[in-house]
Order: sequence, then C-alpha cells, then structure tokens
Amino acid sequence: MRKIIFILLLLPLTIAYAQNDLLAKNYLEQGEYEKALLLYTKLYKKNKNFNYLKAIITSNQQLEKYKEAEKIILNKLDTKRIIPQLYVELGYNYSLQRNDSLATINYDKAILFVKETVKFNYGRSVGQAFEKYSLIEEAIATYTEAMEVFPDSDFSYQLAKLYGEQGNLEKMFDSYLTLIKKNRSYLGVAQQNFSQYISENSTEEGNVLLRKSLLRKLQKQPDVLYNELLSWLFVQQKDYKKAFLQEKAIYKRMGDHDMSGIADIAYIATKDEDYVNATLIVNYLLENASTPEGKIAGHQHLMKIKRKTSTKKDYPEIEKEYQRLFNEFGKGKNTYQLQLDFNYFEAFKNQKKEIAIANLKKFSKEPLSRYQKARVKMLLADILVFDERFNEALIYYSQIQNEVKGDLIAQEARFKVARTSYFKGDFNWAQVQLDVLKKSATQLIANDAMHLSLMIKDNSLEDSTQTALKQYARADLLTFQNKRAEAILILENLLLNHKGEKIEDEVLYKLGELYEANEEYTKAVKKYRTLIEFYNDDILADDSYYRLAKLFETKLNQPQKAKEYYELIIFNYKNSIYFVEARKKFRLLRGDEIK
Repeated sequence: MRKIIFILLLLPLTIAYAQNDLLAKNYLEQGEYEKALLLYTKLYKKNKNFNYLKAIITSNQQLEKYKEAEKIILNKLDTKRIIPQLYVELGYNYSLQRNDSLATINYDKAILFVKETVKFNYGRSVGQAFEKYSLIEEAIATYTEAMEVFPDSDFSYQLAKLYGEQGNLEKMFDSYLTLIKKNRSYLGVAQQNFSQYISENSTEEGNVLLRKSLLRKLQKQPDVLYNELLSWLFVQQKDYKKAFLQEKAIYKRMGDHDMSGIADIAYIATKDEDYVNATLIVNYLLENASTPEGKIAGHQHLMKIKRKTSTKKDYPEIEKEYQRLFNEFGKGKNTYQLQLDFNYFEAFKNQKKEIAIANLKKFSKEPLSRYQKARVKMLLADILVFDERFNEALIYYSQIQNEVKGDLIAQEARFKVARTSYFKGDFNWAQVQLDVLKKSATQLIANDAMHLSLMIKDNSLEDSTQTALKQYARADLLTFQNKRAEAILILENLLLNHKGEKIEDEVLYKLGELYEANEEYTKAVKKYRTLIEFYNDDILADDSYYRLAKLFETKLNQPQKAKEYYELIIFNYKNSIYFVEARKKFRLLRGDEIK
C-alpha cells in the first residue's frame, strides 16, 4: 500500500519533469534561447544529464555569452571523469570568437584523448561531436585513430561518408569496400551512395576511381564481392559485355550452377535494347544450361529478341523456329510461357488472330495452375479486344476476377474490363470499375485507373453527347491495334473540330506519342510544345517536358535543347516523377561531376 501511495505522489512530479523537458527542447528549436537557458539550467540542477549541459552551452553560445559557455565547459572538464567531446565543444566555442589557435589546441586534445585512452573507446562520441560542427578533417582523424587503438572497432561507414563530403572519392570508395567486405548487409547502402558519384559515362572521375579501387582489391585479395560490384558498375555504364564477363567469372568461381547473375544482365541488356550483347549472353546461358527448364528459358529469351529485331519478312522464319521448339520441348505446362509468347506474336504481329485464339482456348483447358490459366485467359481476352470482340473478351476478364480473387492479376483484369468498356463507348460502366480500382488497386494500376477515370469525367461534363470522347476512345483502340495512321487521322480531326475543349491536351499528348512511334520527331516536338504552351499547368505538362528532353537528347542530337527541358522540370515540377532523372540528366549534359 505504501508503495502505491509513493508512486501516486511521484507521478505528478514525473509528468511535470517530462513536460519541462519537452518545453525546453521546443524553446531551443524555436530560437527562444533565454527561456531555453533558464529551463535547462533548472533541469540540469535536478538531473546531471549531459544533453542538458550541451543545451545550456548551445543557448549561451547563441546568446553570444561565450565566456559563460567557456566557464561551464572548463568546470566540467575539471573533474575526475573527463568527457573528451567537451574539448570539441570548447574548441568550437573559441572558433565562434575567431580564436582559431585555441580552437585547434582543444580539437587536438580531443583527438589525443581518443588515441591515448585504451580502457574505453571514445571514437564514436568525439567523432560525432566533430561531425556536428562539420569539422570533417578532425572527425576523420578521430575515427582513424580510434580504429588503430581498437582494431575491433569499425568506423568505415562514418569515414566513407566524410570522405564523400570532403570530395576524396578514392578514400570514400575504399572505406565502403572495407565496410562491405566485413559486413555484406551494407552492400545496398554502398551502391546507393556510389550512385551519387558515378554516371553512365565511364570516363567520369567517380567511375574511373571506383573501377580502379575494385580492380586493386581483386588483385590483392580476390573475392566475388568485387566482381559483383564491377558488374554493377558496368551495368550503370550500360557496358553489358563487360558486366557479363564479371558475372561469368563469378559463375565459374562459385561452381554452384547458379546463372541468375548472367540471366539478369541478359534481361537488362534486352530491356535497354542492346540486342547484340543480349544475344551473346543468352547463347552462353543456353550452352551452359543444365536443365530443360534452363534451355527453354534461354530459347524463350532469344525468341523475344528475334521478335523485337524482326521485320515482316522475318515472320515466317520466326513461326518455324517456334514450331521447332515445340517439337523439341512439347506443348505442355513446361512450355507455358513460350506458348504465350508465340500466340502473342501470332495475334499482334503475324496477323493470325484466329489461330492464336484457337490455340489459347485449347491451352486454357490444360491442367495448369489457376494463375497460369488466368494469364492464358488474359492474353486470350486481349486478343479478342484487339479483334473488337468486346463482349467475348469481357467474359474472360470476368472469369479471371472470380478465379484469382484478391490477386494482382484480378486487379489487372478489372482495369481491362474498364478499358474495354471505354473502347466500346460504355463510359458509365467503365467509370464504375475505375472507381473501385482507384481505392483498392496497386499503385501502378491505381494510377492508370485514376488517369482514365479523370479523362472520362472531364470530357463528359461539357459534352453530354460525349462525341469527342468517343472519337478519342476510337483512336485509343486503333493505337492498341497498331493502326497508327488511322489513329492519327482521327486525332488530327479532333483537334480541328474540338479546339479549346477539355480533351485537347490529351489529344496533343497522344499525337506526340504516335508521331514518336512513327519516327516523325519534328511533328512530335510540335505537339508537345503546343501542349506546354496552352496547358502548362496541366497534369500532362511535365510528361511533355520530359518527352521533349528525351527526344532532343536521344533522337535529334541536340543536347543543349535537352538540357533546357530537363532544367525546366527541375525548377517547375519538383513533385514530378521525372524530377530525379531530369536532375541527373541535366547535370550530366552540363558536364558536372555527378555527386
């Protein structure tokens, strides 16, 4: 009972103390230093908390009471247990009075204390005190001395950051490499920091120094870690052949038949349209594949490259190659993805929709997993939409939603129900589906749903007949059917007949995309510029700026123009999804050292 009474009596005091602590902190943060000093002084009398002492010193310094701050620090140093970071505080107090010689003397005392004290490692606390005042050289000296006195301690991470701030990239890279050699869990952190100092240009200082550091480490102490990082660096430089050589070295050294690293490079090279090196890498995968599944995956990748690099005259040969693969590996569950790719090719490229539809209907009855069946039905429905058999397609999309409820595939199917309804002009039902997706779908699908929903809504308010929207939806369908010339004709007529209406910005942007696809870059530039001129505050404005920048950079060979558009994104669209990429590209085109 006495204990309960004691606790009840103590509770109000504890609450009041905590409230004063928060109030003092708030005063300090708000710059009310007189009030902060008064309150922290009271708190320190009751509790000799070192943080309170530091707050008292800071408050005095902000009030330019340097002598008072000095007196407090010296009194604390004149005790049996010296707190060495106070030498840093004293040195900084002298530097505020422009007494640099006394400041240096005290900074040296702090570092010497770390060096000579072998019972306790003060490296972290003193180093952090120097970092607090951006005293980089002193912090580096502190951490370096601490690691010499205490070999088991590791301040590589702190040193790496400081060397980076100092601009000493070589030492920064070495520190990070030391860190991840000891603890591989820092690999991702290191790569993230490396990205600030390297670029696609292999001749940049950061690229050269990192490459040299890694090669030096490999020569002294071979480790696949350094091969992995070299591979990563070459990928950043888009030098996929060199990345492949590093992954091949890892594969041979490990001897565990794991070719996932090589497969990743092949995938990245393909995505970046470096089909020559992608083909080289995939052929190596095929030569060394130890399982039928590996061989099928390799052939599937090769066929994907062939489809992307082919013209109509190559289609009969591609069709024969697919048939040859089915003869070798069969048409069962093991060639599931290969069959999807083949039927996609037949429908969307080879103009053999009926064959693809028949194949997929038959394949959907095979003993596949429910997710595989969902993917087969999704492609089947997509082809039916392509063939304008909308109602039949909607049945398959609905089946997918019922068969894999709650899955990402079901959300995708619901979006495609909305898109199909939009294609056929049933905007009300499309809107119902989109409203559901905006709330519950993954970010990517939700964004697509939001965009389509806004477009339908915006272009239904002014025009109750939805004439312009119906024409735009038709052009959208023709684009999906790869009938770009017909789509462009509809959209250009829309511009003429519905000038100034809500839909104009969407039409301009879509025309820009279509002219880009047709390699009519001058026309594409004109459409994007018109959109920016009249709809600079529109949701599509930053997209237009980015597309213009990319066009001038990659297609029109006008880097100065590209730089101007990247700069406009940086200054005018800080919340844009293109902001980070635009800033990196701008600095690269300006010739900055990437940091």
